[in-house]
Amino acid sequence: MKSPLHDLAIVLPSLDPDEKFDRVVEGLVNRGFQHLVIVDDGSAPEKQKHFEKAAAYPQCTVLRHEINKGKGRALRDAFAYVAEKLPQLAGVITIDGDGQHLLEDIVACGERMLAEGDKVVLGCRDFDQEGVPARSVTGNKITSRMFRLFYGVRLSDTQTGLRAIPRKYLESFSEIQGERFEYEMNMLLKMKYRGIPFLEQPITTVYDPEDYSSHYNAVKDSWRIFKVMFRGLFDRS
Repeated sequence: MKSPLHDLAIVLPSLDPDEKFDRVVEGLVNRGFQHLVIVDDGSAPEKQKHFEKAAAYPQCTVLRHEINKGKGRALRDAFAYVAEKLPQLAGVITIDGDGQHLLEDIVACGERMLAEGDKVVLGCRDFDQEGVPARSVTGNKITSRMFRLFYGVRLSDTQTGLRAIPRKYLESFSEIQGERFEYEMNMLLKMKYRGIPFLEQPITTVYDPEDYSSHYNAVKDSWRIFKVMFRGLFDRS
């Protein structure tokens, strides 16, 4: 019997991955996902072994940026690839490759998107639990409150990287502006202004206090996101 997971592609942008990335890819393949679209976003030469290991799986396709172009560009390129090369699929699930998204939550978001049909599913973390880094709590709560104030939309996690997106939106999402982390905020604005329905799926909040790293720059990327929210009040394009 065909698994519903066969109708979904995993989209995984990555910059300078480590062994956690290897475990994420292996777990997805073992769970039954047939299409993994990985974007090497200009990673260092010594990190190429991780992409080579992933490419050895027949389920994996690795797209490459010669230089770092940002998470937004990586997502856009992956969406365009799926829309053109894998038109038979029902949609994609975007994830991070650092192990912050549990396999069970990835599957739950994908299955819920398939059940709902035309809704984008946002995997939302609980920032009130203990052990979450202060910069993550502060940044996410501020942007969530600002998003609600500016746009009247209540979202508990505006910066989640776990999103299940129906295929019908991939082409237009690949044209959204934004090269880096601000792209994901632009996606929310497009959903707001175009009336694209969405729902939140609670997911486990995973942080290892002894091994927490992120390519998110608390100052530069937060400023980009705030500018996007403010500009979106006047420009709906």
